[in-house]
Amino acid sequence: MEHFHFVGIGGTGLSAIAKVLLEQGYKVSGSDLAGSSLSDMVKESGGIVYIGHQAEHIQGADIVIRSSAVPDSNVEVQAASDSGIPVLKRSEFLGRLMEDKNVIAIAGSHGKTTTTSMVAWILTALEKEPSYIVGGVAANLETNASAGTGDDFVIEADEYDYMFLGLNPTIALVTNVEHDHPDIFPTAEKFEKAFREFIGRLNKDGTLILCGDDPGALQLKGEIKSKQKLFVYGFEGSGFDYSAQNVHTNLQGGVDFEIVVTNNGDQESVQISLQIPGDHNVLNSIGAFAIADQIGLDKKKIAVALGNFIGSERRFDIRGDFQGVTLIDDYAHHPTEIMATLKAAQTIYPDRRIWAVWQPHTYSRTVTLFTGFSKAFSGADKTIVLDVFAAREEKPEDFNIKDLVNAIENSDARFIPEKDQAAAYLMQELSPGDVLLVFTAGDAIEINDELERSMSAQNVN
Repeated sequence: MEHFHFVGIGGTGLSAIAKVLLEQGYKVSGSDLAGSSLSDMVKESGGIVYIGHQAEHIQGADIVIRSSAVPDSNVEVQAASDSGIPVLKRSEFLGRLMEDKNVIAIAGSHGKTTTTSMVAWILTALEKEPSYIVGGVAANLETNASAGTGDDFVIEADEYDYMFLGLNPTIALVTNVEHDHPDIFPTAEKFEKAFREFIGRLNKDGTLILCGDDPGALQLKGEIKSKQKLFVYGFEGSGFDYSAQNVHTNLQGGVDFEIVVTNNGDQESVQISLQIPGDHNVLNSIGAFAIADQIGLDKKKIAVALGNFIGSERRFDIRGDFQGVTLIDDYAHHPTEIMATLKAAQTIYPDRRIWAVWQPHTYSRTVTLFTGFSKAFSGADKTIVLDVFAAREEKPEDFNIKDLVNAIENSDARFIPEKDQAAAYLMQELSPGDVLLVFTAGDAIEINDELERSMSAQNVN
C-alpha cells in the first residue's frame, strides 16, 4: 500500500487531500506544529497525525507532500530529500489525485469556498456522488473533502503559491480577480497573469464560467479558445447567460430571487430561496447553479438544493445569541470581503449595533491593501483592530498598525492588540441587541470562543 506523508497536515489544503487519499484506501501520515479540528478529522478517517516535526515521522513514506508554509529547512523535508523520497507541493500532486475525473475548479479572490461548497452539495444532494476538496468545512456535508464514486471532482482552485496551476479543469469558474496575497504576487499584474495561466489549463473543449459583474473576471473571456464554451453570470440588466432578478431579503434573513437562464434568445426562470445572506452569496449561488446546469442537472432540483444550503464554516457563521448578543465567525481577510459581509449584516440586522473585530492577516496584505482596509469598516458602528497575525512573515521595521487604525473611516475604531484583552473589553461593552462579527483568517476566533463560554456561564448562574 502506497504511503503518503503530509508536512502541515492540519491546514485546509493538505488535510483535504489526506482525507481523499484515506478514502481511496492509501496509508496516510502527517505532522503539524499543533493539532486542529481538521487534523482531528484526518485521524478520525484513519490517518496518523504527529504533533511537532521530527525526521523519523517520514519513515516508510513513498511520497512527502508539504504545505506552502513549510520551508526547505523543515527537518522532515530535509530527511525526505536526503532519503531520496519525492517532496511535492499541492500543485505538483493534484493531477495524480484527479486522474480520470471531470475536474470542476472554482477560482477567484473571494467567494470560492462558498461556491465550491455549494457545487459539492448540489452534486451530492442530486446523487452524483462527487469527489470534492473545499477550503473549509461545508456545513451540509460536515467535512472539507470526500472521495466520491462519481465522475466529477469539485475543487476549490486556490491561487496561493500557484496551486491552481496543477489543475486541468473540464469546467472552470472564476468569481472575481482582485489583487491579494502580495507575498506571492507583489503586483496586481502578476496576480492577473496567474489567473490567465489558470484559464490556459482549461481542457481544449472545456467550459469557462465568469462573473460578469467583476471586471477582473470578465477580462478573462479573452482567453477562451475556439472549441471552448463561455458562460457569464451576474445581476440583471447585463445580458448575461445566467442572471439574478427580483432580489430581496426573505424572512429567514437569506435572499429570494429568480435566476433567468438565457439560451439562444429563449429564457427560463427558476425561483431561488437562499438561507444565507448577502448579494455576494446571490452571485456565488448563480455561479454554482450555472455549473450544475452545464453538467445537465435538472434546474428545479438545483434550486431546491441551493435552498437547503446552510453555509460554510467561518463564512458568516452564526454561533447564536448569548445574553442577547449575536456572535458571528467570519474568515474575511480582504477589504472587499469585509465590506460585503458587513453589508449583509446591515441588511439582516438594520436596527442593531454592529461590532467588527478584525485580526489583520499578514503584514504584506495589510500594507499593500492599506487604503482598502481604511474604507472597509463603514458598515460597523464599532471596530476593534488586533495585532497582525503574521503567519509566515516577519514584521517590517517601519510598520505600525496604529496608523491604519487611525485611518479607518466612518466607524468608531480602536486598537486592542491581544485577543484576551479584546474579549475582556467586549464583555464589558457589549449590550443586548448587539451583533459581533469576528473577522479572522488566523486565531482570533478564540475571542468568540471565550465570549460564548463566559456568556453561557453567566446565563447558567
